[in-house]
Amino acid sequence: MTFKTVAARFALVLSCAMMMAAPAAAQFWQCAPYAREISGIQIRGNANTWWGQAAGRYDRGHAPKVGAVLAFDATHRMRVGHVAMVSRIVSDREVLLTHANWSRRGGIERNVRAVDVSANGDWSMVKVWYGPQGGLGTSAYPTRGFIYSGSAPKADTFDGGEVAPLAPVTLASTTLAHGPTNDKGIFTLVGDIN
Repeated sequence: MTFKTVAARFALVLSCAMMMAAPAAAQFWQCAPYAREISGIQIRGNANTWWGQAAGRYDRGHAPKVGAVLAFDATHRMRVGHVAMVSRIVSDREVLLTHANWSRRGGIERNVRAVDVSANGDWSMVKVWYGPQGGLGTSAYPTRGFIYSGSAPKADTFDGGEVAPLAPVTLASTTLAHGPTNDKGIFTLVGDIN
């Protein structure tokens, strides 16, 4: 065998090994499977079907509770809706959400701001933190309400309803974590490129 043949075979074996050793954090998440995983709410299908499917199976309402899933309506920009779990209640008009596939396709975001901007304070219209802008997005989104899980969230970031210190989140080749929070409850996102 020539040196070139050995080198080519080695490169082929190495590239196959690298493809098989992809980190678990590189998984591409859609919002619905991720919400099901962390909330324990066993509903399947597109996010815009969750509210209807929850009828008779789960309690629903318009007040946030830790572990509940906020069901977003479908819009022209979100054709299959969106679902996100409430990870902390900040006030009657602000919560922190944990969800997937919002700021970055397939990425997970933990404990990001969502603010009720509805005229009646019933959580029927919200603004959600958007990573590329580093703050609340410019769009408001219609929601159906909250689906209550009836059990504690399946995540290690909760202790009696309080949010534990945040661990870094790895999204593809970037590690992100929330930085300091100012007096208005707005935090910064900090990251390192791996």
